[in-house]
Amino acid sequence: MAVKKSPVRFRPHHFLCALGFQGAGYSPAFTANMSEIVDGQLRGHDGHKTRITVTFVADSICTPCPERRGLGCVKINTIKQLDERHAKALNLQNGVSLTWGDALKRIQKKVPPGSLKTLCQNCQWLELGACEAALTRLHAQATNKD
Repeated sequence: MAVKKSPVRFRPHHFLCALGFQGAGYSPAFTANMSEIVDGQLRGHDGHKTRITVTFVADSICTPCPERRGLGCVKINTIKQLDERHAKALNLQNGVSLTWGDALKRIQKKVPPGSLKTLCQNCQWLELGACEAALTRLHAQATNKD
């Protein structure tokens, strides 16, 4: 019998975090959880069919984060700004449900390479370059399919 996975809930900025995830995080528990979501579900077999519901509070990725406080975060102002910019760029509203495949198409259509320096301003992971590299690969894959 297959184990039913919990529904995936994402804050708007976590769509691009998931795209660029490379196995690093705030703590071992956080990294293991994010790896299960990203590598185990989104990048897994039929991962493009994984349903994600948009939320503006702590989500599936935030669950084990040491900076989470209830449904919020110790960096609430930074997180709120990131979510607002990402929601606007990706046209996401609270409660909307979409597949990971649809999210990738939306990212490819609405977030051009080079835009993360503005979109992800104040993100401590931005300087690592993993998200920008993943965004560039996503655009290259879309171009190769044309």
